[in-house]
Amino acid sequence: MLVPNRICETTNTINSSQIPGEIDDNFIAHHAAKARGGTGWIGSETWLLNFPFPPETPDEVGLSVGFAAHQAAYQNPAFHVGMKKFTDEVHDAGSVAIVQLTHLSAVWSPSAIPVVGAQDYTPHTLGEEEIQAILQIYADAAAVAKDIGADGIEIHCAHETLGYSFLSPVTNKRTDKWGGGPQGRIRFVVEALERVRGAVGDGLALGIRMSGKEFRQGGFDNLESREMVYYIGESGLLDFVSVDVGHCWGAPSYVPSSYFGHGEFREFGKAARADLDPKTKVLFTGRVNDPVIAEEMLKEGYCDLIGMVRAGIADAEFANKAREGRLAEIRRCISCTRCIDEASEPMTFPYKPRCSINPVIGNEVRWANEYRPTDSPKKVVVVGGGIAGCEAARIAAERGHKVTVLEQGKRLGGQLILASKAPGRDDFEDQIYFEENELARLGVDVQLETGADLDTINALSADAVVIATGSLPRVPDDVKGLDLPHVVQGWDAIRGNVQIGERVAIVSQEDYYETPTIAEYLAQKGKQVEVFHKSTQLGFEIARYSVAMVLAHMENVGVQVTPNLVLTEIQADGLEFVSSFGGHTYRKEGFDSVVLVYGSVPQHDLYDQLKVEGKVAQLYVAGSAWVPRFMAEATQHGATIGLVI
Repeated sequence: MLVPNRICETTNTINSSQIPGEIDDNFIAHHAAKARGGTGWIGSETWLLNFPFPPETPDEVGLSVGFAAHQAAYQNPAFHVGMKKFTDEVHDAGSVAIVQLTHLSAVWSPSAIPVVGAQDYTPHTLGEEEIQAILQIYADAAAVAKDIGADGIEIHCAHETLGYSFLSPVTNKRTDKWGGGPQGRIRFVVEALERVRGAVGDGLALGIRMSGKEFRQGGFDNLESREMVYYIGESGLLDFVSVDVGHCWGAPSYVPSSYFGHGEFREFGKAARADLDPKTKVLFTGRVNDPVIAEEMLKEGYCDLIGMVRAGIADAEFANKAREGRLAEIRRCISCTRCIDEASEPMTFPYKPRCSINPVIGNEVRWANEYRPTDSPKKVVVVGGGIAGCEAARIAAERGHKVTVLEQGKRLGGQLILASKAPGRDDFEDQIYFEENELARLGVDVQLETGADLDTINALSADAVVIATGSLPRVPDDVKGLDLPHVVQGWDAIRGNVQIGERVAIVSQEDYYETPTIAEYLAQKGKQVEVFHKSTQLGFEIARYSVAMVLAHMENVGVQVTPNLVLTEIQADGLEFVSSFGGHTYRKEGFDSVVLVYGSVPQHDLYDQLKVEGKVAQLYVAGSAWVPRFMAEATQHGATIGLVI
């Protein structure tokens, strides 16, 4: 298999198709855009395979059990048609298409041990007849992959898959030929490779995806992983090995967030490279979002190919931009993990993929159909330089409008400036750089330290006005004692512009990242921090690929968490709480500072005033000024306004 370059979209199930079980135009638009953008290896999304269950047993499909079903999408003729169309587009762009085959189930396993430590589903123990039937399913699916024009096949043997369950000493306790030491535990993987090679011949590249280290209690370390890779390589069946690191619920997970360094676990790629025949290529993936870093890793021999999935989600054109020397125009992934987190635990219905910083993701077909240069350039004023305002300005300017941005602060960025101050979130500033660079490149008139009122807007005689004035911290109206001098807002605490005592109580009424990042920020400054949280778990809305790392950071810096409490009163010497569920009251004492994290409220007064006045022909409200949500929602809202002006 000849790959045009070493940049890889490793297989990632972002759920881009909006027709379950089929390959629709949304799927093709999302993944093929990366091929056109210069990514040489397109892994698209995994093929979840069927299981040979007895006919009377029910299908089990869900977050905890994975995909345990009698039938799979690859058996559907409509799926074949869509995949053939997709591979043709990938080939037309000059890239190669890889199909990953995955048995993802907590229902069947080599031993009766839960596959994922975070859930308690005890699986059925596989018998010999069942193992043989599963091995044949790999071959059957591989034959379909060959027919639709795939260039390579990868068997998924990492994190929570059946291949992983055979390799891991945690989940494989067998004493027959399918278990034992590393040489015994690889047998399932080797026989699956043999079946696939027998089905497709020598015309397709064949490889596996495998973890360099589990990061799970009792799991294999890198030395044992290397031993297994070496034995699998001795079979002569491997053309490539795709290496990642971590466990699906672990700290780290195999989707490393911004809490980790760029390519932090690259040594595991180099280790696999040392243990394999040079003809077998090593692909390393694990938070590589910058082409300069990727080039260094190749030059220094860490791997032969680089997985850059989220780099291509943030900017499908990043490879072309790098090749052409347009590095300042690359929208770099900030590793917030929103894309893959939400794909694993959909929070919206109907589900569409999202990227915190790229508004096109999940909307590729719409943007292809509707994005056009304007026929009638307008004078556009955007009030507010947060991400919603910047995206509205950027898209409007790209389309040919004359845009002015009024920002009251010293810099663009809005809440991103705050977020980038939090531990492990410094990469968020990359998006600010992107917006600053793009608005300058597009000739947008950015006026910093400039407030706006009705007179300001009217004096500019704008044809369209976008109010993107953001939100401010919510002040609860049902808590006594908020006027005491030791009570501050979380935003002010992380800005560093208020005095914070040694012993800090953080009172939280939000379930995402804001509370833990403020807690860690203060703890790293030597404060003793205790969080009193309204819900059963801090970071309740943080999904599985990231929540373990957040909680690990709380533990590492000594933050104490007390759940299920709602604040009722602050006194000079204590705090009064009521149980979130039972009605019991509690008193906590000994805190020097009380930090409130209650979410935020929209600031749309200027929009309301302009609407009443009625002088602006096109008036819009964007982002948190409309309703405070997450970054992706603000990005998409602002960009959509820029699209329709």
